[in-house]
Amino acid sequence: MEERKTLNKSLKPHWVWAIALGSSIGWGAFVQPTTWMSTAGPLGVMIGFGIGALLMMIIAVSYGFLVKSFPVSGGEFAYAYVSLGRTHAFISGWFLTLGYICIVALNASAFALMLKFVFPALIENLPLYQIAGWDVYGMEIIAASVALGIFGYFNTRGTGLSGRMQFIFVSIMILGIVALTFMVGGQPGAGFSNIEPLFTTDKTAIAAIISIVAIAPWAFVGFDNVPQAAEEFNFSSKKAFSLIILAIFFAAVLYIMMIIATAMTGPWQELVAQGHQWGTGVAIQETVGTMGLIVLVVALTMGVFTGLNGFTISTSRLLFAMSRAKILPEAFSKLHPKYKTPYVGIIFTVVVSMVAPWFGREALLWVVDMSSVGVTIAYFYACYTAFSLFKTKKDSKFNKDKHTIAPWKKIIAGAGMLASVTFLALLLIPGSPAFLGIESRIALYAWILLGLIFYLAKRKEFNKIPERELNYLITGDEKIVAKNSD
Repeated sequence: MEERKTLNKSLKPHWVWAIALGSSIGWGAFVQPTTWMSTAGPLGVMIGFGIGALLMMIIAVSYGFLVKSFPVSGGEFAYAYVSLGRTHAFISGWFLTLGYICIVALNASAFALMLKFVFPALIENLPLYQIAGWDVYGMEIIAASVALGIFGYFNTRGTGLSGRMQFIFVSIMILGIVALTFMVGGQPGAGFSNIEPLFTTDKTAIAAIISIVAIAPWAFVGFDNVPQAAEEFNFSSKKAFSLIILAIFFAAVLYIMMIIATAMTGPWQELVAQGHQWGTGVAIQETVGTMGLIVLVVALTMGVFTGLNGFTISTSRLLFAMSRAKILPEAFSKLHPKYKTPYVGIIFTVVVSMVAPWFGREALLWVVDMSSVGVTIAYFYACYTAFSLFKTKKDSKFNKDKHTIAPWKKIIAGAGMLASVTFLALLLIPGSPAFLGIESRIALYAWILLGLIFYLAKRKEFNKIPERELNYLITGDEKIVAKNSD
């Protein structure tokens, strides 16, 4: 049996917390408030994110147990293998890879959008073409590509450096959001009175809240970066659950603070009706002035950087784990000779993400919308695996090396499965407030078809690997009893 490649244990607890929180709070918290308020109204958005955070915490119970039990790169890919075997491991990994790469690409695109708002004369240069009503500029593509290249370089130089940078970025972002909220609240004419009406008038309060709850898998995706980094913890994996819960809680608070800060600037319905490309930026600049815009831009920049950094880490680790299991080409599990990082996966993530800005922001949003489906599928697999490993009592199938007696956690894992299925239903059932648009559905079908072709091409080779060897390659333990449902 060949020797299993492993990653260096260099991540400290507060760095891992920063990876989870910073990945959850990306460009959306700073760019999307007016879009969300047009959908649900300020209170509808806040309640929606609060409920979404609670549902994510229910799902996180399963993650906490699984990270402790299987502290390996690959996360949901490894968990799906343990409970359902090879085919489901591939499905989970395939969808999750798409979700992660989309988020890396969108954060790079958001960085270019911010520069376009602040320095329009600089970025609106080298006009190329228009896609779905979005003008694509050469300078926009260059800015996004440079940002991707820089973070790819830093990630290659070691996880310790990436973790330290992430904590610094997150700290600055939190300070920026807190400062911004107080700056807006202290302005004449600004205040809580502007938050009324609390909901949109074109739909019921419940429908408004549901439309926001439906995007929770996208809004809070990032806490699941913790299992992707588990192999590199330099601390006990038992701490993972508390780090995930803290990350989700702070993410919800920061989202809500940005909604409050935006809505307090003036009558929010008027702001939404104006249809600005970056409504929050306009509102903050008009209310607080240049200093407020500077604080917002710094906080947004940190949010984008944490997303770029965190999801580059996670994507490369997922590719590494799938390559180590021989699903993907061997190149993805190669480690840098000096820094011991999966540098091929990092380079691949950066290069693929560099393609995205060429298609314009609207086209990219179609792909990102459907990537919520992929992330939700991964959530379901994690909860199902935990559900299968939690037992209400010892029975003939009880394996002391694999199972644990935890009836309440089994119920919570079941609730996590139900929450995941609910999220999927909201995204895929026609008539739902969050039903995917036709472009997003086409992108989803294309990704499924591509995955099917790839799997059929690799299946024979993948299934030839002896079970004990695959157990060892994926989990580090050849005795793990993976269910062979294939």
